Amino acid sequence: MDLAYIPSPSTGVLHLGPVPLRAYAFCIILGVFVAVWYGNKRWIARGGKAGTVADIAVWAVPFGLVGGRLYHVITDYQLYFSEGENWVDAFKIWEGGLGIWGAIAFGAVGAWIGCRRRGIPLPAYADAIAPGIAFAQAIGRWGNWFNQELYGRPTDLPWGLEISAGANREAGVYHPTFLYESLWCIGVALLVIWADRRFKLGHGRAFALYVAAYCTGRAWIEYMRVDEAHHVLGLRLNVWTAIVVFVLAVAYIVISSRLRPGREEVVEPERGKPVGGGKESAEAETDGESDGEAGSGSDTDAETGDGTALREGSEDAPVDAPANGAESAAKG
Repeated sequence: MDLAYIPSPSTGVLHLGPVPLRAYAFCIILGVFVAVWYGNKRWIARGGKAGTVADIAVWAVPFGLVGGRLYHVITDYQLYFSEGENWVDAFKIWEGGLGIWGAIAFGAVGAWIGCRRRGIPLPAYADAIAPGIAFAQAIGRWGNWFNQELYGRPTDLPWGLEISAGANREAGVYHPTFLYESLWCIGVALLVIWADRRFKLGHGRAFALYVAAYCTGRAWIEYMRVDEAHHVLGLRLNVWTAIVVFVLAVAYIVISSRLRPGREEVVEPERGKPVGGGKESAEAETDGESDGEAGSGSDTDAETGDGTALREGSEDAPVDAPANGAESAAKG
């Protein structure tokens, strides 16, 4: 007799009259909401506009869902296209089965489309939403708990997960790998938030850190799972995927840090205004143009081509005056 364990829900569906409310779908929707909400806060803190994250998510989320489902169906095709299986089940996304690798890859394509339409650099957007995606994964994994899936080897630990007998599973107490991954994703989100504040990550490096950290946890969690999966050289396919993606993410961080150090100064410039905008920079540009046309000295400053300012009677001596630079952007 087990003295302690994590019980599994008897059902993942709650019926409100004729309308079924599926816990798996609810967890996915809640995760998306949290990702957009927190991503919006980070985007505004970076100098972006409120609502931009949600506008781009309109593209990213559908692409991500399609990509996640495609990856799952392709890598676990035997569940839908082998003898005795019904291929129509491949479309029943509410029953579980979203591959994070496909979701991120296709979601990035959708985000790229949305960013391109708004004139926003995709790496900056990815950095803003990275912790939110990790939080969304942490929430979404609880949908697997309702569906009694994503569990590991049998265990007698107090936090073992009770699984009831089903079509493709035996009753018993197993490692709750869904819980391990959920907690790991929360840790990844907190790591990215801390590192971003400490090192001022930019140009996609915060997102790459999220990817690398997630892959590290996914590899050892995947190794614990006992559900059917394809193996390559003795390792599950998802373990190899995690290893490859981890290497690519780390390589991106190293190369990007050397080529483009620091963080973007402007993530969402206003249309029709110079980068670094603001009232003072706009006035400085107007003054420079008027002085250039007049061709005579005046009390206003005139900008030279290299961004320095000349004053009347200074004999071309440069005077420190920000023009479309960081100081004017900060004041504006």
